[in-house]
Amino acid sequence: MQLTGLLQQRATRLVFFVAGLAMAAWAPLVPYAKARLQLDEATLGVLLLCLGAGSLCAMPFTGMLASRFGCRRVILCAGAVLVAVLPGLALSATPLQLGLVLLMFGAAMGTFDVAINIQAVIIEKANGGAMMSGFHGMFSVGGFAGAACMALLLWLGLSPAWSCVVVIVLLALLLAAAQAHLLPTASDSQEKTPLFVMPHGAVIFIGLLCFITFLAEGAILDWSALFLTTTRGVDPAQGGLGYAAFAIAMTIGRFTGDKVVARFGGRRVLALGGLCAAAGFFLTVVAPNAGVALAGFVLVGLGAANIVPVLFTAAGKQTAMPASLAIAAITTIGYAGILAGPAVIGFVAHGTSLNLAFGMLGASLLLVAASARLVTASRHPS
Repeated sequence: MQLTGLLQQRATRLVFFVAGLAMAAWAPLVPYAKARLQLDEATLGVLLLCLGAGSLCAMPFTGMLASRFGCRRVILCAGAVLVAVLPGLALSATPLQLGLVLLMFGAAMGTFDVAINIQAVIIEKANGGAMMSGFHGMFSVGGFAGAACMALLLWLGLSPAWSCVVVIVLLALLLAAAQAHLLPTASDSQEKTPLFVMPHGAVIFIGLLCFITFLAEGAILDWSALFLTTTRGVDPAQGGLGYAAFAIAMTIGRFTGDKVVARFGGRRVLALGGLCAAAGFFLTVVAPNAGVALAGFVLVGLGAANIVPVLFTAAGKQTAMPASLAIAAITTIGYAGILAGPAVIGFVAHGTSLNLAFGMLGASLLLVAASARLVTASRHPS
């Protein structure tokens, strides 16, 4: 029984790695798609929205699918779609084709993401210890690996299409290695799970906290380089250092997060993480130079690293609605934060400044910290 649990944990880590790898493999292909289809920035921006739109459309239904067919089938089917449509990202001949492929890729990615989080919640509850941060850490490692692998293949002279083939083989091998120990169900009990429950109470509250956290993460992804170059005098060639500092700190935070949560508890981790991330944003705003601003991004990464894993654990423990449907709901709400982030920050920055926009993100993370007690007490029906 203990061996089975260890194999299930390994399979869960593998599929989180697959999710990060598959998502990141697309990023190096963007310039090639832009050049091949002769897209201007506006058209490319609209096409990129298809990726997020596909995810948002699929995520709410994944809890229902996992409840009916089990985590294993949903993960493997979504993975098969990812593998099938990946070449289309490199071979689409028209903007319409690329938009449709991105829509399908996003839908498969969203389904995959929700299903692996449902599996992770069940595995963590069965184990009786903190594991969610480590699972999410594997997603970050997969992201680094996917971007590096695709970039290396392209640098070696392989065409985008053949580079996709190599990534497809790798994805297929990883899914094959994981499939035997993915969960055949989406519930750790024998109770019948309804096919759909409208999100309410604690689930909406947890989802809104995920929204704030993902909004902050998305803002750093899309705006940190511009912030450093326009307000701190950083050379454009080094603008990516802000996100790199954030991402490395977040990965380190997640791989140490399970031990931290086990020792101090989710409530303290959520409170201190929110305070740390907020302090990071405030530091970037008042930073007299780029070095101090980079230190601020490190604090944001360390603070935010374990907020979402703790929130997913809380979603699995609440009883307002079935865990599988709760995970789907908070993932959808949270992911909307990533999509809304660029527009919200851009709107605020246009009307005021990037400094104020980043300061507002810090203030919103203070709300996350202040909500720690409510989240950890939200496992009863609302």
